[in-house]
Amino acid sequence: QVQLVESGGRLVQAGDSLRLSCTTSGHSSDIYHVGWFRQVPGKGREFVATIDWDNRDIDYADSVKGRFTISRDNAKNTVTLQMNNLSSEDTAVYYCAAGPWSVRSFRSTRSYNYWGQGTQVTVSS
Repeated sequence: QVQLVESGGRLVQAGDSLRLSCTTSGHSSDIYHVGWFRQVPGKGREFVATIDWDNRDIDYADSVKGRFTISRDNAKNTVTLQMNNLSSEDTAVYYCAAGPWSVRSFRSTRSYNYWGQGTQVTVSS
């Protein structure tokens, strides 16, 4: 079975940094690509970043590029999202998701088969 568990979300102030973790379990073929998405009430789930098994295919949303860094440690079964210089616009529930190696549209929620339950990030200003 594939399980994804996010952690690290909390209340922070604008300008602060925060590190989110996604602990993965399952066969590598099922979690080849791991993405981070976020969602605000009343809006659709928004792409944030994605990374493949080999830490090579990496992509970021324009809104977070230069501020967020995604990384992966397969030995620890962990995908990390380092978030720097946070602003109120980053407030959302953050989800990690996993998909197979055949994923083509890394920014689409439809490309991912498994999802965590989310972790709340709140940025006050």
